[in-house]
Amino acid sequence: MGVIEIENEQQFTDLTQKNDSKLIALYFHTPWAGPCKTMNQVFKTLSESKSNDKSILFLSINADELSEISEIFDVSAVPYFILIRNQTILKELSGADPKEFIAALNQFSENNTTTNNTSNDTKQSTEKQQNATTSSSSSTIPSEPIEESPEALNERLTKLTTAAPIMLFMKGSPSSPQCGFSRQLVAILREHQVRFGFFDILKDDSVRQGLKKFSDWPTFPQLYINGEFQGGLDIIKENIEEDESFFENALGN
Repeated sequence: MGVIEIENEQQFTDLTQKNDSKLIALYFHTPWAGPCKTMNQVFKTLSESKSNDKSILFLSINADELSEISEIFDVSAVPYFILIRNQTILKELSGADPKEFIAALNQFSENNTTTNNTSNDTKQSTEKQQNATTSSSSSTIPSEPIEESPEALNERLTKLTTAAPIMLFMKGSPSSPQCGFSRQLVAILREHQVRFGFFDILKDDSVRQGLKKFSDWPTFPQLYINGEFQGGLDIIKENIEEDESFFENALGN
């Protein structure tokens, strides 16, 4: 069956109700988020497995254009995946980690062997893309440490900080923050209905240490808007207290 691109809320409702007993994979994405480029191919490759046609329904949702659906599931970061069956959420995943998404499909699919076979094809077809987009992927599992020159790291950090209009560098992911400060800043962004990209600095020590110098800021989380460093949790709180439209104004500058 392949990926079904959702065009409106009514189509989404009809498909999810009609296929209620199936495992439904929801993929929330945006055109501007770099990590989505990798996961677009992963999602497409998995969906095109003929043997998965009857067991899994793959629905692709533009989180910006279909904000009503995004709000139903409280989606504030992309790429974002949700697995549902019988109107029950089985699993939620943030970030561009193909292995994590495939593992979730294996866990809840009625045909684990098929999904495992598909994952091998997916790994091959996306390996090059992952290598090319690791710098903008929010939760790619790092391989062995590679020597990186200061210039190369600086270039990578520049790409990372501009991977989305609003980029959050945090410990963990929005769905599973690994520190209280990161959790608070995610909550603030969601409260203000801000869509953002994120990077888990716990999975890349080069970024974690390099960003401290790059931003001239020693702690995390760190928030960037339009490639410019805005501050950590306390500064963002102060900015919002002074200007309730802080995020909108910062994006407009």
